[in-house]
Amino acid sequence: MTFNNQTFVTEFILQGFSENPLLDILVFWIFLFLYIMTLLGNSLIIASIWVTPGLHTPMYFFLINLALLGIICTTTVVPELLKNLMEENKTISFIECMTQLFVLSWAVSSELILFTAMAYDRYVAICRPLHYSTLMNNRICAVLIAIVWIMGGMNSGFHTALLTQLSFCGPNIIEHFFCEIPPILPLSCSSTKLNEHMALVGDLLLGGANFLLTTTSYGFIIANILKIRSEEGKKKAFSTCSSHLMVVSMYYFSVFCAYISPSNNYSPEKGKATAVLYTTLSPVINPLIYTLRNKDVKAALRRLFVRLFSF
Repeated sequence: MTFNNQTFVTEFILQGFSENPLLDILVFWIFLFLYIMTLLGNSLIIASIWVTPGLHTPMYFFLINLALLGIICTTTVVPELLKNLMEENKTISFIECMTQLFVLSWAVSSELILFTAMAYDRYVAICRPLHYSTLMNNRICAVLIAIVWIMGGMNSGFHTALLTQLSFCGPNIIEHFFCEIPPILPLSCSSTKLNEHMALVGDLLLGGANFLLTTTSYGFIIANILKIRSEEGKKKAFSTCSSHLMVVSMYYFSVFCAYISPSNNYSPEKGKATAVLYTTLSPVINPLIYTLRNKDVKAALRRLFVRLFSF
C-alpha cells in the first residue's frame, strides 16, 4: 500500500464517546462485556456446527462465515476502543488507522454479499427443493463464499487506496471511536470530491444491488410459502428464513444510515450510534437470534456443552 508523500499527519486522535472519565469507565465495561459475548457466542456457533455432521449443509456453512465475519468486525474496532477508553492519549497511527478501516470495510462489505448468498440458499431450499442438492452443491457453495470474501476485499481495498492518496495536514481529530471514511474525509487538506463520489457510488452499487437481490429472493420465498395449504407447512417454511430476515433488516438499516449519505451531511452522533449497531450489537445479537430460533443449532450447542463438560 503506497502512501502519498504529502501526508503530514502521522497519527490521528479518536474522539471516542465523551470527555468524561467516569462515563468512559462505564462505556469500557459495557463494550468489554459485549466483546466477550460476541467472541463466546460466535465461537460456540462455529464450534457446534463444525463438530455436528448433520449441520454440514450450505445454510450452516454460510452461518459459520457470518459468525467469523462478526468476530472480525468487532475485533477490528473494540480492542482499540477499550485501549483508548483507559488512556488519556487516544491516538492511532496513520497506518494503523488505514489498516483498521480496510479490515472493517472488508468485513462489512463481505457481510452484505453473504446475506445475498444466504437469501439465494433459502430461495433454492423453499422454491426449488427438488433441485437443491444440484444448485447448492459443495462446489457452488465454495464459489459463493470465495465471491463473498474476494468482492468484499476488492471493494475495501479500492476505497482505502483512494483514501491514502489524500493529504492530511491537520486537524487530526476524528469525531468517531474508530477509523471510518465519513469522519476522515473532512480532515483532508486536499480535494475529496473523487473519494466522496466513488464512496457513494460504491456503497449504492454494493448495498443497493445486494439489497435488491436479497429482497427479490424473499419476495419469491414469501409468494411460495403463501401457496402452501397447511398452516403447519407455512410455519415450518417461514421458520427456516425468519432468523435471516431479522438479521438482514437490522444490518441494512445500520449500514445504510452510516454510509448512504453525503459526507457534508455527516453527523458524528448519528455515525457513532449506527456504528455501534453494526460493529458491536449485530455481531453479539446474531448468535442469539440463530440459536433461539433454530432447533438444530440449539441441539448442536447442547451436544457441544455435553462434550466440553464431560472431560
